[in-house]
Amino acid sequence: MQNAGFSPAPSLRALGGLAVAALLSAVWLWWRLGAAPGGAPAPQPTITILVWHWPFASQPPELPRDTCARYGVARCHLTANRSLLAGADAVVFHHRELQTQRARLPLAERPRGQPWVWASMESPSHTRGLGRLRGVFNWVLSYRRDSDIFVPYGRLEPREGPPPPLPAKRGVAAWVISNFQKRQRRVQLYRQLAPHLRVDVFGRAVGQPLCADCLLRAVARYRFYLSFENSEHRDYITEKFWRNALSAGAVPVVLGPPRAAYEAVAPPDAFVHVDDFGSARELAAFLAGMNESCYRRYFAWRDRFRVRLFSDWRERFCAICARFPQLPRGQVYQDLEGWFQA
Repeated sequence: MQNAGFSPAPSLRALGGLAVAALLSAVWLWWRLGAAPGGAPAPQPTITILVWHWPFASQPPELPRDTCARYGVARCHLTANRSLLAGADAVVFHHRELQTQRARLPLAERPRGQPWVWASMESPSHTRGLGRLRGVFNWVLSYRRDSDIFVPYGRLEPREGPPPPLPAKRGVAAWVISNFQKRQRRVQLYRQLAPHLRVDVFGRAVGQPLCADCLLRAVARYRFYLSFENSEHRDYITEKFWRNALSAGAVPVVLGPPRAAYEAVAPPDAFVHVDDFGSARELAAFLAGMNESCYRRYFAWRDRFRVRLFSDWRERFCAICARFPQLPRGQVYQDLEGWFQA
């Protein structure tokens, strides 16, 4: 006789359901431990970046294992040890040393599939020999915003706390220049400005060099600084804008790429662009006649932002690791010169 109070099939089904639920819970827990920030994910491999020759130096600086960690980039090993060529995840070459032939590409020893990085912070006007580098490099590190590894000379970052007071102003405009060449547009524009605007000139070109620690203090005494680039090229905005003017507390009067390039990296009312004026005389009149209220508006950005400078090549090279997961594999610059000159 069947016991009406006993049903074995549903009990077995219940046990089976519990087993499946337990298995699913275990899988979910394993996934959470691997994916959650507080879990224990599998360790990520360290990326090794070999710097084949250090920019503008006969010897590289000390490169301890935590070099990139100091710049907020984890699991990145920066080295100048050429014996590590075969195992490096990427090799970076600074163009100036290739241009002057102080260093040569180790093409015969290049491991198959190893990405090579071309690095330069110079403008196309001061870059030669790119035609010899067809089909060699996979990635580009430069100031160009469309570079694979974009490294600007500076940028604005959110400010914490109130800005420091502006330095007291005693002069109208200052300019620091080391290389004075008549054919350069910046020299031509200065000569057009000089009869109409008092510009105090410093630098080796006029026999008044400023020490590294003296430049900002000297410029800070002026209302304006002539942030004139030595050549005009796409995105070429250098320390003349970021350091010599904005960091010093002077309004930059810029000569370089079009206004849109500056507005891509700074507020439109943080600088004066020479292209906004029909003549040097008109520009001089605008600067000399600016009242205090109007002048102060050029510093409104300081309430929200501060200037961050990027001048250390160690930090620039560590940026390769920061971008490494997103960099295009298999890419080759067949016409590096055509890209850079564009």
